[in-house]
Amino acid sequence: MLARIVAVALALELCAVRAALGDAPPGGDPVGNALIPPDVVMAHQQDLGLSDQQRAAIQADMQHAQQRFIQAQWQLAAAMEKLAAILRQPRIDESKAIGQLDLELGLEREIKQTQLLLMIQVKNELTPEQQAKAFALKHAGGS
Repeated sequence: MLARIVAVALALELCAVRAALGDAPPGGDPVGNALIPPDVVMAHQQDLGLSDQQRAAIQADMQHAQQRFIQAQWQLAAAMEKLAAILRQPRIDESKAIGQLDLELGLEREIKQTQLLLMIQVKNELTPEQQAKAFALKHAGGS
């Protein structure tokens, strides 16, 4: 169950990162092409030959990120609700609206940083050979 939650959260965050960056440049997504999604590693543990130590480290990293995602998503939902309430007023207090937007953007930034950090941690846990195999599985659509 945790794996599905993490996979969904990661997919949503990757979409948010891509949306924030706009369309991928010609040649693809340079950030996404340099990293390995945790769900690919999770789905191909045996193919990649993960050691128990690697598996435990990646699970710990994913659990930490998931806890942060859940916390940040609750905070973000509350911040969005508050911004919407500010914007529904007949006369909008510009400084309040911009301040609330800054809070939202800060939370989105934190979510994206957590996502990037997790993907870096996963990649760093893998040997160069495992990374090459994981990239091949990722590009083959084998997640």
